[in-house]
Amino acid sequence: MAVRITDLCISCDACLDECPTASIVNEDDNPTGEDTYYVNPATCTECIGDHDSPACQAACPTDGCIVWDLPYDEEHKAHFEGNDLYVLGEDAANNQEFRPEVSMEDRKAGDVDSVIE
Repeated sequence: MAVRITDLCISCDACLDECPTASIVNEDDNPTGEDTYYVNPATCTECIGDHDSPACQAACPTDGCIVWDLPYDEEHKAHFEGNDLYVLGEDAANNQEFRPEVSMEDRKAGDVDSVIE
């Protein structure tokens, strides 16, 4: 996992069909119960192998809505566990692919300054 949808989401559906791994669900299927779209950390691959950058962010009309997040791997497992932003399945962090050129500082910021270019 490496992208997260923030509360700036306007639920426009632009990102849903762009995700090659079907990792994005709308507010009706958001496992956290929040009224925003949700990216499944266990399946998001930052579009590695499918696009040059995350297609969801390219399709999103709202600046700052889709931001970088930490990789879904053993090293950052604590970020996802016990965090109200995520609902994880039974599987542990699975070393999901991520773009190493994006710094951990940008990923940790998770705000407008770290939006995907």
